[in-house]
Order: sequence, then C-alpha cells, then structure tokens
Amino acid sequence: MSLAERITEDVKVAMKNQDKEKLNVIRMVKSAIQLAKIEAKHDLSDEEVIDVISKQIKMRKDSIVEFEKASRTDLAENYRKEIEILKEYMPEPLSIEKVKEIIDDAFDKIKPTSPKQMGLIMKEVTPQVKGKFDMGEVSKIIKEKLSSN
Repeated sequence: MSLAERITEDVKVAMKNQDKEKLNVIRMVKSAIQLAKIEAKHDLSDEEVIDVISKQIKMRKDSIVEFEKASRTDLAENYRKEIEILKEYMPEPLSIEKVKEIIDDAFDKIKPTSPKQMGLIMKEVTPQVKGKFDMGEVSKIIKEKLSSN
C-alpha cells in the first residue's frame, strides 16, 4: 500500500471513529497531496508524498514560532498536535549520530577545501536524510564542519 493510499484509508478510519481532529489534519494533507499531484501531472511516489508532508510540518513549525511571539499558545498547541499526527506518515527519523556519520562520509568522499563547496556536500547528503531529519540542522552541522576545516 502506498503512502497516499494509507492516508486515504486513514481518512475513512478517522470518519468511522469520529476523530474530528485527526480527520481535519489528514484531509488537509490529502488536499496538499492532491494539489501536488495535479502540479506534477502524475501520481506521486511515496518520496514525493513525504516531501509534501514535510512541507506541511515545516509550515506548522513556522506558524508555531509566530503564534508564540503573539502569545497565542492555544493556537501553537493545536499546531503541535497536528505535527504529531503528520509525523505518523513520515519515515523513521535518523539519530543525530547517524546524520553526522552520513555527513562525515560525504566529507571523506568530496574532501571540500572551502565553504563554497557546501552545495556539493548538501547534494551528497540530502537524498540520505531528507524527510528523516531536519534539513536546517543538517545545514548547520555542515557549515560548522566546513568552517572548522
């Protein structure tokens, strides 16, 4: 069963269980997937669906920051709950140790000599960690490692 099919099935289950909160979140992500499918003009692979879900999670994290600045903890808490529901569809997250190991392997392979080669490192690391770890954190780790070389 593909990830998109699993999401469709979960909509039905949430409707049967009358779980309105989960149903709303799954419907939102299903709509985002449908929009991405229309834009791509083909059925989405599981990897593409994960990209859509990652974007949804990132949007919510950004919103949480803004809500907390505005002292709207109630709305921030709602988005935290939505993120937890969305994370159910994401692959198993990588540990920080595993991510650092992947980055070290990329450095060994590319042997960068300046921070200008960050793009090469990111290009090597991204396919292995995308959707499994926060890419902002990956970028920070790589920048630190490049500046210490």
